[in-house]
Amino acid sequence: MDTEVNNINISDSAEETGFSHKSESREYCDDNRLVRFDWAIKRLLRHKADHTILNGFLSSLLGTEIKIDRLLESEGNQESEDDKFNRVDLLAENDKGEKILIEVQNDSETDYFHRMAYGTSKLITEYIKRGESYDKISRIYSINIVYFNLGVGDDVVYTGTTEFRGLHDHKLLELSGRMKKRYEISKVSEIFPQYYLLKANDFNRWSKVPLEQWLFFLSNSEIPEDATAPGLQEAREELKISKLSRPEREAYYAHLDNLRSARNIVETARDEGLFEGMEIGMAKGRAEGRAEGIEEGKMFQIRKSIKRMRENGLDDTLIAKLLDIPIEDLD
Repeated sequence: MDTEVNNINISDSAEETGFSHKSESREYCDDNRLVRFDWAIKRLLRHKADHTILNGFLSSLLGTEIKIDRLLESEGNQESEDDKFNRVDLLAENDKGEKILIEVQNDSETDYFHRMAYGTSKLITEYIKRGESYDKISRIYSINIVYFNLGVGDDVVYTGTTEFRGLHDHKLLELSGRMKKRYEISKVSEIFPQYYLLKANDFNRWSKVPLEQWLFFLSNSEIPEDATAPGLQEAREELKISKLSRPEREAYYAHLDNLRSARNIVETARDEGLFEGMEIGMAKGRAEGRAEGIEEGKMFQIRKSIKRMRENGLDDTLIAKLLDIPIEDLD
């Protein structure tokens, strides 16, 4: 295997805005609080020559030392607006020539598992040149940080890969000795993408485990003094709001406002839509009447929400994602 590609997606349902702030003190505040990690990747860490923070996060997650050597441009940024995976926030290469792709996505998505599958497939085709043999395909690590409830499960970190087992004997299909020597791998699964899923919402347990310390930071935008995980001490100093320039600080506060506004609108739409629908349905007194009433109530509230979002300056693409409806249905 020549190189490995690491794909990190960070997805946030806007259920947590990190902290509250007073607008009148934004311009001149001396704030030692920390910016959210998703915003740091999008606006700060991609411009730093010292990659200690990202190195620390990846090392804590993957269980092996990771050193980012340089930042790169991805071909994905050059593609058409119609491509579902055409926006790359950060592409890096470590000292082993492995590539690390980080995409920040701030919207809750019901089809997020499908998005993960598409993202890894896209990377495979992007990093193999036409005419090259298939053994040049880079392995992909798809690392996804989500701030919303994705799937059903009680753990906070999940990982998965592809392996093959016999239908009759259930034994694992192994590589031959020749294949292991030629490709310098020991398992079939090392050829296929490996996925990591971190459910970072509401993780409030502080411990001595490096990965759990990182999860605490991802969830709370706070780093206690006794942090020992690699990269966190540097993050506490480099990601202070007080270190942001005035334009960066204003952009960051606007980011928090957008998350808070979107969260409140969506929660109101869901709660009021369901309540009004139940009232209408119960008045009809029949099972089908209740179902129709709930749907009518939801549609009524969705229309109100769309109008409110547009008045608050949200564009139609974001509105459609937040409400989980096709953009062509908005009008």
